[in-house]
This record gives sequence, C-alpha cells and structure tokens, in this order.
Amino acid sequence: MRALSPGDTGDKINMTDTLYYDSHCPLCDKEVARLRDLSGEQLELRDIHTVDESGLPSRDRLLRTLHLRTGDGKLLQGLEANVAAWQHTRFGFLWRWLQWPLIRVVAGRVYDAWALWRYQRLYGENSIAAGSAQLHSKTEQSESKNFS
Repeated sequence: MRALSPGDTGDKINMTDTLYYDSHCPLCDKEVARLRDLSGEQLELRDIHTVDESGLPSRDRLLRTLHLRTGDGKLLQGLEANVAAWQHTRFGFLWRWLQWPLIRVVAGRVYDAWALWRYQRLYGENSIAAGSAQLHSKTEQSESKNFS
C-alpha cells in the first residue's frame, strides 16, 4: 500500500483511499488480510491502534465502526466504508448491490447492529442502552440522508 507522494498530481487515478480498521477484532483482521492480498496500491490499510493522525474522529469512534477516508478527503463509515474498500479488489462488483436504495437501508442496519455488538464484546461497553440509542440515532440520520 502506498501514500500519496509530493509528485502525485492529485488526479483521481493517483488518489489513495485509507481504511482504518481494528486489529484487535479477529474477524476484522482476517478481512483486512484478505483486502491486503487482493487490493492494489490505491488502498492503504491503517490499524486504529497505531494511527496518530489529526482530522480523524476519536479512537473510540473509530473503534465503533469501520472508517475509510477517500483520496479526495471524504470520510465514509460503516457499510459504505466496507463496500468502498472492496472496490479496490476484483470482487468489488459483488459488494455494490449492498448500496442499492432499499437494500442499503436494511444492510446498513444489520451492519450497524453487528458493529455495536462487536464493540461491546471487545471493549466492554458499560451500557447496552447507550449503544442502542446511538445505533437508533445513526439509523434515523441515515434514513433521512437516503430519502433527502
């Protein structure tokens, strides 16, 4: 994986996406290993536990769901970040259907529920109710964005 060098023009072709992942999650680590094997130079993989960059959400926020910063600076999260990461492989087309309008709503909710469960299991969230409220709020924001 490579980062943009000073001589890069900034064209979309030369822009690197960066996926921030949790190496303490066995399933996440396996998926990233597969992405590392299949992706090209346009996807940089960064472990949340070793990253120290400004302009990112808090480490806790990064641990709660997958994040991907596109080459043009947009920050994607959750299912959208996962689908975007897989677009750097020859299997990207298999993931695109998850972004279809009605499927995206359902798949996003399933992903968000899984991410909440994973976070609570790995990091001992004190209150399931607090996490559920966050999930509900995120789902409402996502739905309003999808139908706007």
